[in-house]
Amino acid sequence: MIEDIRDRIGKVREHAKKSQEEFGAILGVTKSTISLLETKKREPSERLLRDICREFNVNEVWLRTGEGGTDSMFAKLDPADRYSINLGTLSASENQFIQNAVNYLAEAEPNKLKVLEEFMKSCLGIK
Repeated sequence: MIEDIRDRIGKVREHAKKSQEEFGAILGVTKSTISLLETKKREPSERLLRDICREFNVNEVWLRTGEGGTDSMFAKLDPADRYSINLGTLSASENQFIQNAVNYLAEAEPNKLKVLEEFMKSCLGIK
């Protein structure tokens, strides 16, 4: 069976570990819309494709064509863009822990930042 764009939408949802309802809510569509796409009873709109790429950092060429296989699923960001996106996400959060953590990091002494960095990498399994 040849994979098509609707199969790749399902892969994005599965990778994001979202239910059809959660995935649809993020994209502003219903669970039913996602279900119809994944069962190949509906074609995705151009807007939905753009929204998937934006919200889940998906490579648009891969989503539309499958080019490059799953290794090409996500758009490659340079460090400055990644930082800007993450900072924007954090600054929009109403989560008190996130607000405190950002303040602690911004106000920490340089030698303590290194200790925090190593601790965070250890907790997250990053080398």
